Amino acid sequence: MMPVNEGKLDRLIRVILGLVIIVVLAVFLPGASKWWALLGLIPLITGITGFCALYTLLGIRTCPVKKQS
Repeated sequence: MMPVNEGKLDRLIRVILGLVIIVVLAVFLPGASKWWALLGLIPLITGITGFCALYTLLGIRTCPVKKQS
């Protein structure tokens, strides 16, 4: 299982952004290729899972660090 490295707000923004990209490119811009709409899956999936590989490479975490007892 991948560790969560995205905070709640970050995840919410990614899910909304992913859905907007998919809807706008697939529905409202009929001239655009449907394959471009699949780019919306990237923020959607990372928002749902809470894991961003790019964040790991850059050493970024937007989720709060849990205190160890």
